[in-house]
Amino acid sequence: MCGRYVIARAAGDLMDALGIEAPDADGAEDSAEQLELRHDYNVAPTKDVPIVLERLIEPAGHLPAEYRRELHVARWGLVPIWAKDLSFSSRAFNGRSETVTSKPTFRSAVKARRCAIPVDGYYEWLAPEKPGGRKRPFFVHRKDGAPIVFAGLYEWWKDPNPQQDPAGATTGAAEENPWVLSCTMLTCASPSPDSAGMAGELGRLHDRLPVPLGDEAALSAWLDPQNEDATTLVAEAVAHAYDSLGEWEMHEVDPAVGNVRNNDPELITPINDIEPPLF
Repeated sequence: MCGRYVIARAAGDLMDALGIEAPDADGAEDSAEQLELRHDYNVAPTKDVPIVLERLIEPAGHLPAEYRRELHVARWGLVPIWAKDLSFSSRAFNGRSETVTSKPTFRSAVKARRCAIPVDGYYEWLAPEKPGGRKRPFFVHRKDGAPIVFAGLYEWWKDPNPQQDPAGATTGAAEENPWVLSCTMLTCASPSPDSAGMAGELGRLHDRLPVPLGDEAALSAWLDPQNEDATTLVAEAVAHAYDSLGEWEMHEVDPAVGNVRNNDPELITPINDIEPPLF
C-alpha cells in the first residue's frame, strides 16, 4: 500500500511533464496554471493532491468535441457517490488491483473515471527484523528526479446533507461548491524479494506496490475515457508495473516523516546525510 508521498512541483511543471496543454484564452478561468499547488513533503490521506484526467470538451460553434488532458486538485481517498459523508475517504486511499473491478467502492470509477497521480516519490516503512523493533521509513523515487505517475481513479461526490443555518439556508463550503473531487491510488503485489536489483529491494520493503504508468503510451491508455474495458486495462497496467523499476532508487529517511505535522524538504534527506543537532 502507499499511504504517504511527496509532491513538490508547480502546476506548470506538471503540465509540461505530463503533456497537458493550457486552454485557450476563453477557458483561462479553468487553467491548471492558476492552480496553487502547495509543496508537500508529507502527503497523507484526505489531503488535496494534483491528479491528471481526460474529459470530453464541447467547444463553441460547429467544432467537433474532443478529449482534453487536464490537471485538477482532488481529495486523496475516494468518496463513492453513495457515501454518506467525506470520512469514507480515509479508508479508500488505495485500491487493490485484484478487486478494484468488483468492489462497490471502485467498480464504477474504474470503468470511466481513471486518473493519474503524479508524485516526486513515496514513503514506505520496512518492518522490523525482530519483535519489538521499530519500522524504518524509506523514500522511493526516480534516479533522474522526474515525477513518477501512478494509476488512479477519481469520483465526484455531492454532500447529501449540507449544513444549514436556522433560517434553512446552506452555509459553509457547500454553499460555494457542494461537489467534491476525490481519488485513490491503484496498488498491486510487489515483485518477489528474490528479484534482482531494485525490484527485489521493493519486494523486501513491502508486499504492495503503487502501480506506475511508465511511459506516455501507458498513461494515454489508462486515461482514455472512451475505453470501458476495465478488466483489460487493469491487467495491462499491472502486467507492466515492474517495467520501469530499474529507473528508481530508494534510501532510508528520518523517522520524523511518521508524524504528519512534519512537512519540510529535510524529510527526504538520506538519514546518513542528516547533520546531528549542535546541542
